Amino acid sequence: MTTSDASTSDASTSDASTSETSPDDTHSRYELDETGFNEVPKKWRKFYRHWGGPTDKLARNEVICPVCKIVIRSARELQPGDKLYCMPCMSRMVVKEGPDGHLFAEVIF
Repeated sequence: MTTSDASTSDASTSDASTSETSPDDTHSRYELDETGFNEVPKKWRKFYRHWGGPTDKLARNEVICPVCKIVIRSARELQPGDKLYCMPCMSRMVVKEGPDGHLFAEVIF
């Protein structure tokens, strides 16, 4: 391998590493605060909150558990295909996008 070959392989390696980090840049980050949800251990309380009913607007990092109607929160923006776990009802779900663009959870286990 010559030095010119080494420099081109280094360049392709650096391009590959930047492309691996770019998908994380598309997810917005959220700062989660305690919401008074005390049905899970203290370490996990910031990831859940009680649903306020039909007038409650969900952020892009929140989805309602269809089993127990608790709002599951994420530190990153949720996208279709993301998998979630609801600790209060112990169900696993996948995030899907509705026809009007809102996110909802479908139970898989």
